[in-house]
Amino acid sequence: MASIQALKTAYADSSENEESEEDVTAPEEAMMHLKAAPSTSSTKMELVRAAPEVISKKDVIAMSVDVVDQSENKEVMFNPTYEQLFSPEQGPLNPFKTEQQLAAKNTLTGFVEDAHFNAFHFENQRRTFHSYGYAVDPSIDDSGTPGTKMVSGDIAEELIAKNNDEREKTVAEKVKKREGDKRKRVRCNDPEDLDGFLGPWGGFVDDNRIAKPTDEEQKEINELLEKRKKRAKNFEQPSFEEKTQLHVKDPKDYQGRSFLHIPQDTGVNLKSDDPPDKCYLPKKLIHTWSGHTRGVSAIRLFPKSGHLLLSTSMDCKVKLWEVYGRRRLIRTYHGHGKAVRDACFSNDGSQFLTAGYDRYIKLWDTETGDCKGRFTNKKIPYCVKFNPDEDKQHLFVAGLADKKIITWDTRSGEIVQEYDRHLGAVNTITFVDDNKRFVSTSDDKSLRVWEWDIPVDFKYIADPGMHSMPSVTLSPNGKWLGCQSLDNQIMIFDVHGKFRVKQKKKFKGHMIAGYACQVGFSPDMSYVCSGDGDGRVYIWDWKTTRIYSKFRAHDRVCIGCIWLPHETSKLVTCGWDGLIKLWD
Repeated sequence: MASIQALKTAYADSSENEESEEDVTAPEEAMMHLKAAPSTSSTKMELVRAAPEVISKKDVIAMSVDVVDQSENKEVMFNPTYEQLFSPEQGPLNPFKTEQQLAAKNTLTGFVEDAHFNAFHFENQRRTFHSYGYAVDPSIDDSGTPGTKMVSGDIAEELIAKNNDEREKTVAEKVKKREGDKRKRVRCNDPEDLDGFLGPWGGFVDDNRIAKPTDEEQKEINELLEKRKKRAKNFEQPSFEEKTQLHVKDPKDYQGRSFLHIPQDTGVNLKSDDPPDKCYLPKKLIHTWSGHTRGVSAIRLFPKSGHLLLSTSMDCKVKLWEVYGRRRLIRTYHGHGKAVRDACFSNDGSQFLTAGYDRYIKLWDTETGDCKGRFTNKKIPYCVKFNPDEDKQHLFVAGLADKKIITWDTRSGEIVQEYDRHLGAVNTITFVDDNKRFVSTSDDKSLRVWEWDIPVDFKYIADPGMHSMPSVTLSPNGKWLGCQSLDNQIMIFDVHGKFRVKQKKKFKGHMIAGYACQVGFSPDMSYVCSGDGDGRVYIWDWKTTRIYSKFRAHDRVCIGCIWLPHETSKLVTCGWDGLIKLWD
């Protein structure tokens, strides 16, 4: 005992020394208080513990809480408390969660329990509700027995009020046949009666096959018919008076040849059928044609030679320009009441067609400027093309806004064929395969291939990823179709194959969404060119599809882009700024 008492005293002294050392830097008041305090070793006996308190294994087991994992355990072998059953899986409870979020869940929105019921009774009550408008309420009422209440829709309220016995009847029970449930047919199944035999085609006894509108409906129909008559009268006004103006003093040369004659003093063989061996990129502007007061919508070169340029504009005028020589304005053709959309030369260039938003297609004489014919079916023509065959130059096709392609005969002025398969306005028509077929594109985001004079398309190309293609150009070698797609890329189709898209031939980088920018090919098939919605011109390499050049050509949309057929680096562009430019 003496040794234990000495050990306690020693530990008490050491603790006092440590406290005194720690309080060396304390304030003076605290030091005076410590000096005045008596020694604790002499007044009190403190219990000194040589080892810390350690909880035994039994205490840990007794204090532990068994957590019930509801996701894995389907059966609990003991009676758990609330804390054991609903304790968190790990860590303390989240203080920011509501009671609904802390509740047990087996789905994203809550706890779902399987309900077992008889399939026949469920289907019986469902069909009863759809047939009669009422069914047994599946919820438990105040008495504690289910199925004593009825639920009904608005339709069955009157039926239940009149006859309370209807509540008890379901579709599975025998119900008395109601009058008017089944209509009576006119029957005559005797095959010997040749005149009166009806068979399964006999009508109903009370069948009324003459539909007469009510007075209000008849009044609306009459008003609608009057409006249509007024519109027809307004449209049937005579077309705009055709005028022409010659801007050159010498329309014929010293030999009496007109400006349609192909010149031979340009330094280029314009009568050659062979393209140049190598083409180069245009780099500078060499000439600008100005004369249109509004945007230029399309430009067309004279067939084969390309020594004349025809331009259509939104100022309702069509102009003819010289490409070589002094590059003068030769003649202006004014005959449309609204903007001119498209134009097309005949094979010899002696006449051309124009299509305008005034719903007229007009045939012009290129040299004299006389209007030879007017064609219309009261729909807006979006594109027009002569049949390229020499023996069919009197026929032309036009794509209209009413989803149809119509063939006109210029000799009689009548419609001779109609192709009605598209689901949207027809934008382009391109002849392929030695003019035996033609390809059309439409706002329905499809491409259709037609045999000439057969009004059923034999090839239909449509894909969920395809967009509308408002401009299509045939390559100089006649093997490829360059289609300007509104998803800002040029798609290439194989003409001689199965009209499939060449996945490795897609030209991207320009922004043309919303504009029918024309696609152009160089004569040697080395480059592909196109305008842009910002007025730029893009030129790609045909083999690698890489952009070789881009430059700003117009202040507004560059809508047209044509490579001269006998030149190595000359490009003609037009835009909505009213200018036509020649680049070299």
